[in-house]
Amino acid sequence: MRKISKELKRWHENNIDTLGTLFGYSTTKYSKNKQSQVIDGELYYTYGSFKQKCESISNQLSQYGIGAGDKVAILAHNTPNWTVAFFACVPFGRIVVPILVDSSEHEVTNILQHSESKVLFITRKLLYKLSQEALSGMRLVVDIDTFETIQADDEVLTCDGRVAVPKPDDIAAIIYTSGTTGSAKGVMLSHRNFMANIKTCYYTHKCTDKDSCISILPMAHTYELSLGVLYPIYCGATVYYLSTPPVPSLLMAAMKQIRPTALLTVPLIIEKIYRNSVLPAIRKSKILSWLNEHHHGLMCRIIGWKLKKSFGGRLNLFGVGGAKLDTTVEEFLWKARFPYAIGYGLTETAPLIGYAMGKDRYPGSIGYPIYGVEMRLDNVNPETGEGEIVVRGDNVMLGYYKDPERTKEAFTEDGWFKTSDIAYMDKKGRYFIKGRVGNMIVGPTGENIYPEEIESVINDIEGVNESIIVERKGKLVALIQFNENVIDWGCEGEAEFYETLEAIKDKVMNIVNKKVSKYSKINYVEVMKEPFDKTATRKIRRYKYEENFEDI
Repeated sequence: MRKISKELKRWHENNIDTLGTLFGYSTTKYSKNKQSQVIDGELYYTYGSFKQKCESISNQLSQYGIGAGDKVAILAHNTPNWTVAFFACVPFGRIVVPILVDSSEHEVTNILQHSESKVLFITRKLLYKLSQEALSGMRLVVDIDTFETIQADDEVLTCDGRVAVPKPDDIAAIIYTSGTTGSAKGVMLSHRNFMANIKTCYYTHKCTDKDSCISILPMAHTYELSLGVLYPIYCGATVYYLSTPPVPSLLMAAMKQIRPTALLTVPLIIEKIYRNSVLPAIRKSKILSWLNEHHHGLMCRIIGWKLKKSFGGRLNLFGVGGAKLDTTVEEFLWKARFPYAIGYGLTETAPLIGYAMGKDRYPGSIGYPIYGVEMRLDNVNPETGEGEIVVRGDNVMLGYYKDPERTKEAFTEDGWFKTSDIAYMDKKGRYFIKGRVGNMIVGPTGENIYPEEIESVINDIEGVNESIIVERKGKLVALIQFNENVIDWGCEGEAEFYETLEAIKDKVMNIVNKKVSKYSKINYVEVMKEPFDKTATRKIRRYKYEENFEDI
């Protein structure tokens, strides 16, 4: 079996080298298998019907003169038709421009214009984000839910958009990202980039056509696109979708119905489950409280078994990526023997760089470089062993679209991609991220202060939902949003309200400053009434909170 497995992997590596060959292989081999389905709806595809629909839409695009090299944008919520729109393009040489649904009208306009997109697949619910300026530049606008034409330039209806067989280094997608800081950049990802990630998944956690997963993260994000859309197709697996946003009640009901074997999430999801369900359950139960004190490991395993059962009972992969998982939460999952796996990467690396799963997991660590990727630390501090992670491999982007200057800045002189993540490596070769280069704060005497470490301490305080640390006028300020039951904002304006608020601030400051180093002590606490503005992977957009909103 092992010999056959190795031969199969080698065959896959040598023969499936683009998303075009992937499309042809999977839709033929798994033609009768279910490819996707809306859980609470009627829409579904087998791999065979999926192929037919993609080819039909591709022919429609060709009729409007949309051929190889042309840009086609997608602005829609998760749906099987998102994947149809994607594969109506990339196997035929077209370039897809995925747009996140939480993008503003201004951002949508900028992306469409900068990418020079000629076609837009969009759900009608998001048409309000399409400005007249952006609409005027479209040759074709298609309702992604029905594939009916919303707007078309019939003057080019007789044109023949010639398709082409893509090569590994051709652009497959341009994904715009602003991350948590700065302006958006169009990341050019090639067929080789995506295939490198797909194949490393096959080496790391082999899925088969018997596997199923539920898609809850934005398909326009590289994490979900590569691991949640493309990899299942590579394996012939089935992906299920919800017709409405995945609120906890609907998601858990879907888990019991589908009983998925794999699920991709971001840290915020499991962290909220831990803080809002696991911890309260321990505090309310005398038995669990006693076990927590005297047999902590056993208590974790009991809750871990119940947690896995709540996800359907068949999970063998609970992927966590997009941001750093809180170490306290990970320690619980580790002791609970929950099947979580850590994925580390960036949009620029399509996205995987490092992973930690199975025996390679260790709380706080991103683990080891993925198959086929080289990783090292640059500009290492001899005292701390900390340096910037730089990587090299087939997963690394071609560059930023129409932006040679920022492309050059993103690479070292010897051609390694700079991640901007500061990390150190232990004796076993595991990597531990300390923070981002752009987030790091230099203290008054030159010491490096990592906001993420302070935030981890704050987030472990009972009642805290989320937090970030920013520097204002040389002082460290903690911006904190509490759970709904902690602060009664309905009493805002009353003297007693402000007394309570100040008491909460003092409590947080005392707890934090007893646990952090003298350089990392916070000077001020600001309580946030509204939720933080976040990216698609639920990371807070830090740059929006660096202004001095309050006098310190």
